[in-house]
Amino acid sequence: MNMSDSDLHLDSVPLVALNMSVRKKLGLYLNPKNAVASDWMAVAERMDFSYLEIKNFEGSRNPTLMVLEDWQARNTDATVGRLLSILMEVDRKDIVVDLRPLIDEDVRKYLDSLKKKAEPPLQVPEVDSCVPRNPALTLDDDPEAPEMFDAFICYCQSDFKFVHEMIRELEQTEYKLKLCVFDRDVLPGSCVWTITSELIEKRCKRMVVVISDEYLDSDACDFQTKFALSLCPGARSKRLIPVVYKPMTKPFPSILRFLTVCDYTRPCTQAWFWVRLAKALSLPK
Repeated sequence: MNMSDSDLHLDSVPLVALNMSVRKKLGLYLNPKNAVASDWMAVAERMDFSYLEIKNFEGSRNPTLMVLEDWQARNTDATVGRLLSILMEVDRKDIVVDLRPLIDEDVRKYLDSLKKKAEPPLQVPEVDSCVPRNPALTLDDDPEAPEMFDAFICYCQSDFKFVHEMIRELEQTEYKLKLCVFDRDVLPGSCVWTITSELIEKRCKRMVVVISDEYLDSDACDFQTKFALSLCPGARSKRLIPVVYKPMTKPFPSILRFLTVCDYTRPCTQAWFWVRLAKALSLPK
């Protein structure tokens, strides 16, 4: 199959463009062990997953889905075009031919959504001229010097008591770190998603993710985590630091399992918990 202009175009489209329906269909092709055709393991090897990582995926109900999620989270070159190239490299042209119409449709919808987001809102000049160039987002913002933070704290409301403890241990001690706690630091009256994106991307060096059963049900936490991962894929960036402070009954989020966790639930390591977390947040960006 020759590389067409549309194939070249797909190399710039991130894997997040593919919806769950296409990903599940990929699993139908790749999950079954096939003595003749390459399966998900061959694809994972091409994505540079190690032997141990592939063995871990093997225990999953849908290993193809897990491979795609992890690849998307940790690699900047995880694009639709690269995925199609890998399928061709492992001689699964059948999948490319069968699913290409659905993939192209997902890509079209994704690009259309980006165009809509990029379109400036229609405003009369008088209204536009009243919008400040550098609006204040946080309590201590200065138009000339936006407030900066060592870490954005991603949490749900039921975990706020632990966030208070985090403030005491990291801000009000010798560490003197500056945390961005949404309920405390952000001014009311603006779009939550816009402010959150601005703070995570431009104002905070890192993000602490407070993991709990309730976190898994929070749309806000899900958005914040995935947005941060999209900025700095992979554990090498050390941008995201997952924290577990109480026992969980639900599975740990798969999208974060390749990152080292700061675990407060183990009595034998509690004495080192705050020192380790403070050191990680104090490292240069």
